[in-house]
Amino acid sequence: MNTVTDPVCGMKVDPGKAVGSSMHEGKKYYFCSRGCEEKFDADPKKYTSADYKPKGMG
Repeated sequence: MNTVTDPVCGMKVDPGKAVGSSMHEGKKYYFCSRGCEEKFDADPKKYTSADYKPKGMG
């Protein structure tokens, strides 16, 4: 299975089964939940920063 990492929580996500996705600076990001997608859309630079470390769900 080909998986990618949800940039908000760090969970592995199958792009074909992802709950949602967003484009940011020409790259597509996939999410495990609408909550993660909404957080990302509100502040994508935070979640794509090299300094950001996902803390898991919750």
